Amino acid sequence: MIESPNNLTELSKPLVNYQEEREMPSQNYSLVQARLGGLFNLDDRFNAATELTLDVSQRDLTPFKIKATPELEPDIAVYYASEFDFIDTAEDSDVLRVSQMPSLAIEILSPTQGTNEVVAKFRAYFALGIKSCWLVDPSLKNITVYKSPKESKTYDMTDGEVVDNLLDIRLPLSKIFAKKTVIKAAVKSV
Repeated sequence: MIESPNNLTELSKPLVNYQEEREMPSQNYSLVQARLGGLFNLDDRFNAATELTLDVSQRDLTPFKIKATPELEPDIAVYYASEFDFIDTAEDSDVLRVSQMPSLAIEILSPTQGTNEVVAKFRAYFALGIKSCWLVDPSLKNITVYKSPKESKTYDMTDGEVVDNLLDIRLPLSKIFAKKTVIKAAVKSV
């Protein structure tokens, strides 16, 4: 038997539509997010988490003019494995809001999102101590690596790989952006 709560304040709070609070991801966005996360998780040096909630409640983010609550969610947060790993819930409880900032924050542009909005978020990320930020544009098949808010380099398919010297990362762009049917056809023809 289900009991009715005596205090209805929790039930009377308006529900937030999650889809209205975030950019609507597209097919390419979702594929790129999964591929990048997978590539980082295959590298034993790193752990990548998608849509991880970062607790920034102790920081004033109003100077960065971003839509921020006491938390931020990069599309992909990349940590060194020695600093961030799976929590054994038999020993500890899981964490909903992580206070430790990642080494790398990756934002993927959705078709409805603007670059200026993401770059403003990067300024906040750098102020929070994140070392590197990547702006991934699936429609142009490029990745811009930011060492600071004012220093960046863009890599596209003609470069062959994205390079982040600060974190010693090199990833083949074909593993991120190429169609798998094209990759399979190229392997068969060799």
